[in-house]
Amino acid sequence: MTEDHRAGGGRPLPIALLIPGQGAQHPRMAASLYGTIEVFTRTMDEAFALMGPSGPHVRDQWLAERPSPEFDDVTVAQPLLYAVGYALGRTLVDRCGQPDALLGHSAGEMVAGALAGVFDFADGMRLMMERLPALAATEPGGMVAVAASVRDVEPLLGGDVHLAAVNAPRQLLLAGAEEPLRRATARLKADGRTVRRVPARQAFHSPLVADASARAEDRWTGVALRPPSVRLYSAYEAAPLTAERACDPSFWIGQPARTVHFAGALDRLLDDGDHLLVETGPGQSLTMLARRHPRVVAGRSQVIGMSPDRRGSGEVAGAPTPSATPCARRPNGC
Repeated sequence: MTEDHRAGGGRPLPIALLIPGQGAQHPRMAASLYGTIEVFTRTMDEAFALMGPSGPHVRDQWLAERPSPEFDDVTVAQPLLYAVGYALGRTLVDRCGQPDALLGHSAGEMVAGALAGVFDFADGMRLMMERLPALAATEPGGMVAVAASVRDVEPLLGGDVHLAAVNAPRQLLLAGAEEPLRRATARLKADGRTVRRVPARQAFHSPLVADASARAEDRWTGVALRPPSVRLYSAYEAAPLTAERACDPSFWIGQPARTVHFAGALDRLLDDGDHLLVETGPGQSLTMLARRHPRVVAGRSQVIGMSPDRRGSGEVAGAPTPSATPCARRPNGC
C-alpha cells in the first residue's frame, strides 16, 4: 500500500477489522507469515498447542501444498480460521494499536470476540474444539453463494433450504442438506443465477446444526465473559454488540445455526462513521463485498485486505510488511 488512507478533512481514517469465517479457508492461508512475523508465529504455535492431540494434524493440513479433502471439514477449517484470523489481528494490533471497531463474519465473530477481550483466546479455542464433533456429525450438506436478492430466492426457502447469510443486497448464502441444496442449485442456474459452491461440508447457519450447537451449552459454564473493549459489530444482530449480549453464553452458543446479516452490520458500522476497512483473514472475500458499499464507492470509507486475493496468480498470502500495513504512513507508525 503506497497511498494514505485519510478522511476528507485530512485526518487518518479509523481502522475497522473485517474477519471472515467458514468458506474463506484455502491451502497455506497466511503461511508465508509463519516463521517470518514473530507475533503471528507465536500466536499460531499457541493455537496448535491449544488444539491438543489434533494440533499437529491441523498444522500439517495448513502447511500442505495439497491438503486432503478433510481441509474443508469443520474439524480442520474452523480451528484454522480462528487461529489465522486471531494471529493476523494480533499482528495488526502489534503494529498499529487497537482498531476502532471489529466485524466478524460467521466463525469470524468468534475471532472478533477474542480480539475484543470478551473471552480469552484460549477459552475460545477450547470452546470451538469441543463443539466440533457434534457439528461434524450433522447431516451432510453445505452452502452455496448466489447472486440474488432475498426476494428472488424466497420460493426456495422454508423447508429444506435455508437463508444462511445476507452478505450484500444481491449476495446471499443458502444452506441445506446435500440433495435439497443440489436441487436448489439446479433451479437457480436454470433461472440464470450465478451460483457457486462454498467450501463447507456442513449446512452452517441453518436449523440443521441447531441441535449440535445447543449441545455446547454446558461447555460455557464458568467461562469468563466480559463487555467488549473495542466496538464489536455483530453480524448476527446487525448492530453493535451490547455488554449484556456479549456476556450471555446463549448468544455465542447459537451462532452456528443463525443467519448471518453481514450486509446490515456493515451498513451500521459505516453509518456510525467512515473507516478504513481492513480484512484480517485469508483472501479478500469481505474486501470484495465492502468495495461495493455506497460509502466506499463514494470514497468516504476505504477498504484493503491484509492477504492477496487467493484467486490471483497463485500467491496465497502476503506478509504485512511495514510498507503494506494500513498504519504504515500514520504518525509514529499508526
